[in-house]
Amino acid sequence: MMRFGMGIMKSLHLKRRGCLLLKILCLVFLALIFCEFLVYYVVIFQCHWPEVKIEARRGSKESSAPVLKAMFLSDTHLLGEIKGHWLDKLRREWQMERAFQTALSLLEPDIVFILGDVFDEGKWSSSQAWADDVRRFQKMFRHSVHTELMVVVGNHDIGFHYDMTTYKLKRFAKVFNFTSGKLISRKGVNFVMVNSIALEGDGCTVCSRTEAKLMKLSYKLNCSRQQEQNHSKKRCRDVEQLPASEPILLQHYPLYRRSDAECTGEDSALPEEKNIPFKEKYDVLSREASQKGSIISSDFSLSKCFLPVESRIVTIYCIAGALLVVLILAHLQLLNPPFYFAQHLLGKHKAV
Repeated sequence: MMRFGMGIMKSLHLKRRGCLLLKILCLVFLALIFCEFLVYYVVIFQCHWPEVKIEARRGSKESSAPVLKAMFLSDTHLLGEIKGHWLDKLRREWQMERAFQTALSLLEPDIVFILGDVFDEGKWSSSQAWADDVRRFQKMFRHSVHTELMVVVGNHDIGFHYDMTTYKLKRFAKVFNFTSGKLISRKGVNFVMVNSIALEGDGCTVCSRTEAKLMKLSYKLNCSRQQEQNHSKKRCRDVEQLPASEPILLQHYPLYRRSDAECTGEDSALPEEKNIPFKEKYDVLSREASQKGSIISSDFSLSKCFLPVESRIVTIYCIAGALLVVLILAHLQLLNPPFYFAQHLLGKHKAV
């Protein structure tokens, strides 16, 4: 009888350990699934495409124009081999990949623009490091044939103006099919992609080519608007007609402004930083370069889409960790007597 009783006790002990292990695995699995997958769907599902208001133009050609769904990202700063710790890279890139892939799945944009600083160390990376960074980027930002991905160059991709070289510019252009002054027209909307690092105004070779392309493109766009309004002059008759919509300028550096004092929204600068003056040709374009072009207002609608807050994810992991500790202590019967008294009362209530 003694051996039989010991066998039962051992079996119950193993069963309890198995139950504890199963609970721990389930809790860890649920925490990982939610924090690393589901949370992106929960947050990005709250984003939506805003409606474009075209009532004022009802009856005109533009009232029946198709709506273009364009998504804009910037400053992904994929870490390189010099400054990037492997664990930091792993965590950041997983978050960016999940956020981007979830956004594509839920929002289904027609076109995605990344406005520069794709890489953090492109300005000094070796050929091998560059190839590795590009491979990781292409994996993270993969997309279907139904969505276009266009990338604008930033100072961390090819260096600041003093460090920019033709080699680094060609290397970037080869991967992303980028040329400054490139016009992209989709559903009647014109986008002009610009290398803002080359708008230094000092007459450098790259700068001169960039400005010349922009002047030529400006001429084409102005002629197209005149042709649309039947005010075309002789000099415009042989010019390729483009969609007559006002161009949307896409570049890495923002146009000149004194500071962030007038910027609002939950992602704006901190109050103590809003009045710090911007440095021209470093934080923003120079005043002179910014005045070379203007955009006439037209119908558009903008909506900001935010990603999961890291502190909340950490909090969820902490709660899951606390529950794990409670489970283990309860299994080892190391919790305080009041806990067992409450557990006993609950057990009696269930029995009744």
